Amino acid sequence: MTGTAPPRSTGAEGVEGVEGGVGLTALLVAAARAIETRRPDALARDVHAEHFVRAAPACAGWPVRMDEVPDGDANPLWGRFARYFGLRTRVLDDFLLRSVRTGGARQVVLLGAGLDTRAFRLGWPPGCVVFEIDREGVLAFKHRVLDGLSAVPRAARVPVAVDLRADWARALAGAGFDAAAPSVWLAEGLLFYLSPAAETRLIDTVDRLSTRGSALAFEVKLDRDLLEYRDSPLYTSTARQIGIDLLSLFNREPRPDSTGVLAGRGWSTSVRTPFDFTRRHGRGPLPEENDALAGNRWVFADRDRR
Repeated sequence: MTGTAPPRSTGAEGVEGVEGGVGLTALLVAAARAIETRRPDALARDVHAEHFVRAAPACAGWPVRMDEVPDGDANPLWGRFARYFGLRTRVLDDFLLRSVRTGGARQVVLLGAGLDTRAFRLGWPPGCVVFEIDREGVLAFKHRVLDGLSAVPRAARVPVAVDLRADWARALAGAGFDAAAPSVWLAEGLLFYLSPAAETRLIDTVDRLSTRGSALAFEVKLDRDLLEYRDSPLYTSTARQIGIDLLSLFNREPRPDSTGVLAGRGWSTSVRTPFDFTRRHGRGPLPEENDALAGNRWVFADRDRR
């Protein structure tokens, strides 16, 4: 793929598709969205999610509905963790729609889009363009499944097959992105897999490409030592049940203060815990002992429109 750095042999950046490493976590999130979709009190619905799970041999046997989980919501992975992903999906859905409907932006950029189907399932205003940036292997798998479903996007959808370690800004511009127009950016479940330097480059690039009226949401982990929670039921159950060792995928170097950087450059920022939104919506995870979600934060930033 032109402009894409070669895959590495270790860590989260070493898998080109969805069959291992960080690519496999995209299927984990899709399974969680499928389970959420089938709940009577679902916060978000994604009818395409279960088809991704069923199409990938790597996740054969994974549940896509709660009645396929023997211990139901008591299961740390398919209960509490899946609820977390369902809540995150809803909160970030709301952020994107609010930003385009009230802020006037018509460009949406999904960084590390994975198996995101927001272009297909959200009610976008006329004129919206959704750019989906991810590696070629991930997008190829996604297209194969969605094409098989004859899925039709509800906004103009522009896949941008480029590695975020490469010159993705150039690839995005080549796909039609206009840096002079307001844009809405989303980095969902992405930054804690990146090195601190890669996170800094990504935030700097978003800042450079964002005019007034733009908005950004991203997820970070503020834990000083991720290994403090290595025995958390969330991590141990994920490794035991589906073979994903999240702690081996997360970058454990000290993180940059991306929120502070944005605030210093004129962005208005808000930092929230997932538990804030659990209380708002009446469902989702709440704090517990030895909680691997304790350091998770969702950051929302707006570039001054004045």
